Amino acid sequence: MSLISEIMEYNKSFVENKEYEQFLTDKFPDKKMVIITCMDTRLTELLPRAMNLHNGDAKVIKSAGAVVSHPFGSIMRSVVVAVYQLEADEVLVIGHHDCGMTGLNPDQVLDRAKARGVTDEMVNLLKHAGINLNSWLTGFDNVEDSVKQSVNMIRNHPLMPKKIPVHGLIVHPQTGKLDLVDDGYAYAAASRE
Repeated sequence: MSLISEIMEYNKSFVENKEYEQFLTDKFPDKKMVIITCMDTRLTELLPRAMNLHNGDAKVIKSAGAVVSHPFGSIMRSVVVAVYQLEADEVLVIGHHDCGMTGLNPDQVLDRAKARGVTDEMVNLLKHAGINLNSWLTGFDNVEDSVKQSVNMIRNHPLMPKKIPVHGLIVHPQTGKLDLVDDGYAYAAASRE
């Protein structure tokens, strides 16, 4: 049985048995927060449980490394929408130890892409279009520095209210232990003075 067939078969049973009822909520986050975190599979259930989050509590945006890499990219747009349209009052950037983005090498990524059929012609086309693949495919050396950079990009965005606390945290992907690396309350309070 293919993966999609397995998913569709399970889904049919899920809906027929009304298992969705325990997850019913609305589009506004009950805890009025938006979280930017990594797409790492270890965090799928661990992070919400480590934070005592349930369905409907938070808006969760996932990306490789929990990185906000561009002030006008889709991650930042999602944060702005969460704040202005979905009533989020706080932002949490949560990176994690042992992240796959740590030390990510663009040459290795491109070599693997080529091994899966991406041609040199396509790579060159992207380069000629002004895409800096080395920058775009580079990870980070230190997760704490990366979280702080993303926090600063959000805080300094021209559409972000200064009174919104933007926190930086790091989670341990085995234990769920959270470390606060940037307290958004202190920054927001200083911005109001």
